[in-house]
Amino acid sequence: MDHIRVGSSGLKVSAIGLGMMSYGDPAQAPWFLPEDRAEPIVRRAVEGGVTLFDTADMYSSGVSEEITGRLLRKLFARREEYVLATKVCFPMGPGPNDRGLSRKHVLASVDASLRRLGTDHIDLYQVHRWDAETPVEETMAALDDAVRAGKVRHLGASLMYGWQLAKMQHAARRAGGARFVSMQTRYNLAYREEEREVIPYCADAGLGVLAYSPLARGLLTGRTGGGTVRAEHEARAPESEAVVEALRAVAEGRGVPPAQVALAWLLGKGSVPLVGATKLHHLDDALAAAELGLTPDESAALEAPYRPREPFGYAW
Repeated sequence: MDHIRVGSSGLKVSAIGLGMMSYGDPAQAPWFLPEDRAEPIVRRAVEGGVTLFDTADMYSSGVSEEITGRLLRKLFARREEYVLATKVCFPMGPGPNDRGLSRKHVLASVDASLRRLGTDHIDLYQVHRWDAETPVEETMAALDDAVRAGKVRHLGASLMYGWQLAKMQHAARRAGGARFVSMQTRYNLAYREEEREVIPYCADAGLGVLAYSPLARGLLTGRTGGGTVRAEHEARAPESEAVVEALRAVAEGRGVPPAQVALAWLLGKGSVPLVGATKLHHLDDALAAAELGLTPDESAALEAPYRPREPFGYAW
């Protein structure tokens, strides 16, 4: 699998990353896979050349980080062989300081994530959402301290408006501190609202784009009903049947599953899809997509039916 630079930084990651949100404690949610069921999927990813693994402290209340850390230590010979990404912001307990992007919570969360992951550093530490209650200067200074302490190698952001991302970057630049090298956001053929401001800003500022929900929770597999346990238990993003029909047409023309085409389209946009796999064939489609290049006409046909919709998901 090809490896690409994250924006203008020196960090290199596999063209496709594995999202670890689906692995956790099934007692908390029926769509979480326990460690023994997650291992064959993660092993296949490693064998296929995936080196980017993305989790968050709040996924399964920290259990995802624990599983991620154990599996990566087991499947890789050296820590330097993979890129470990996690996030901070969402509540991790009932206390008023156990959430958000305050200095207190950020620095406590870095240490807690390191313990759960079983490592001495995080390669990409991402703010999970915008925190309207904390001054951006405080957040960026705390993140910079984590970098200077050697606990974090690079910083990233996740799902916020373009002006919010720019404000945080400006605060870091003004203070001479570490800045974000990436933006993780919802991006797929059925939801392209980030093309309004966020993605153009990332291109101009040299930030890499990590695309989560690259298959719109099963919609872009071309199957009805979503096809995953999670899709059955959570509200799904607004659907666009015209987009799905265009996707099916291109996939049939290529003789490949729709999921491969949807992921290949994202790769053609220069983003890194973060695939959440709960079955081996999910991962097989992702690995095959890395070898499937689309023609300009195919990409145009996939994009033509899209109609703008109200952006969503920024609140936490």
